[in-house]
Amino acid sequence: MVILKKIGIWMDSETAHLMEFTDESLQTVTVESKKDTTLSNSENLMHNKEQQHQSEYYKKLSDAIREYEDVLLFGPTNAKAELFNLLKADHHFDKIKIEMLPADKMTENQQYAFVREYFSKN
Repeated sequence: MVILKKIGIWMDSETAHLMEFTDESLQTVTVESKKDTTLSNSENLMHNKEQQHQSEYYKKLSDAIREYEDVLLFGPTNAKAELFNLLKADHHFDKIKIEMLPADKMTENQQYAFVREYFSKN
């Protein structure tokens, strides 16, 4: 019997909670986007730094997702859609089932329940 590696990722633009789904329990790892708190005179420079931090954040998440066969992205912001589109454009993720669902802000227990319910059905 082949056991698929499954992960649920609750995310917003600053934080992602990666929850590996197994029969025993869910293991959570948190990935955070860097935020630059220094003020800059140049709005363009600030925007470029934000874009760079966001790119690094999505890269960390992409690297983690490569190890799984079934991925659920969920959360309250458009960050999940941005990551989803990046993953779909990258052929390294062609064989990984990736689904995106809307979700509100959730407690850790609510996130666990959401992931458990999703993977129990699929």
